[in-house]
Amino acid sequence: MHAYLDHAGVLAFAHRGDHESGPENTLPAFAGAVALGFNYLETDAHCTADGVLLAFHDDRLDRVTDHVGIIAQMPFARVSQARVAAQEPIPLLEDLLNGFPDTRFNIDLKADNTVAPFIKLLKRNKCLDRICVGSFNDRRVAAIRREFPEVCTSMGPKEVVKARLASYHMPFARLSAPCAQVPVRWDRMPVADKRFIRAMQARGIQTHVWTINDSMVMHQLLDLGVEGIMTDFPARLKAVLLERNSWVH
Repeated sequence: MHAYLDHAGVLAFAHRGDHESGPENTLPAFAGAVALGFNYLETDAHCTADGVLLAFHDDRLDRVTDHVGIIAQMPFARVSQARVAAQEPIPLLEDLLNGFPDTRFNIDLKADNTVAPFIKLLKRNKCLDRICVGSFNDRRVAAIRREFPEVCTSMGPKEVVKARLASYHMPFARLSAPCAQVPVRWDRMPVADKRFIRAMQARGIQTHVWTINDSMVMHQLLDLGVEGIMTDFPARLKAVLLERNSWVH
C-alpha cells in the first residue's frame, strides 16, 4: 500500500477545508479541518501567468472573490489582491504544504499550466509521501506519474471509465492508480456502487467518493465499503464515523 493511503481507518477528507470554519480553499478553512482532527485535506491548483501555484478551484476569480478575471492570464501581483468572500487571501499551494507539515493533501491539478510548476514544487519540497495527485485530465496525471513514479495518483477520467467497465468483467489491462476518486454517479450513470467498489477492492484499489455532505449518504457509502469520503462539512463526517466507532485520528 502506498504510504499516503496507509491509514488505520476510513480516509476522511476535508474538501477544500472546513466550510464552517472559513470560505473554501482558505487558511481558516484548512486550519478548522485540522483542528477537528482531519489528517487529509483536499484542494485544487491553478497557476498565474507568471508561474505561481494557488490553492483555488475555479479558473476565474469571479465566483468566490471580490475580483474578476482568468487566473492564467493574470500576474500573481494582481491575483494576490483578491479576497475570497471579500475576507481571505488566496493561499499559495506551497504555503499550505509547508504550513500543515503533518497533514496529507489531495491535490487536483485544474489546468495544463499547473503541471510544470507543480513538478518544480515537488522537487524542492520533501512531501511525495503525503500527497495524492488527481485531475480531470489524463495527460496531467500521466505527466506526474512519469516524473514521480513513487507518488500516489488517483485515476484520470479515462481510467475511471476502464475501471467501471472492468467492474462488469470487461477485459482491461492492469489499472495504474492505487485509488479511484469518483462521485456516486455521473449524470444518470452510477459510479460508486457495490459492483464498482468490490471490483476495485479485488484489485487492491481504494475507492474515495466526493463530495458527500449528507450524513445518511455517508452511512450508505460506508456500508458499501468505501475507503474514503470527501466532504465540505468535516464535522458531519466525523460524527458519522464516531457513531460507527470508525473515527481514527
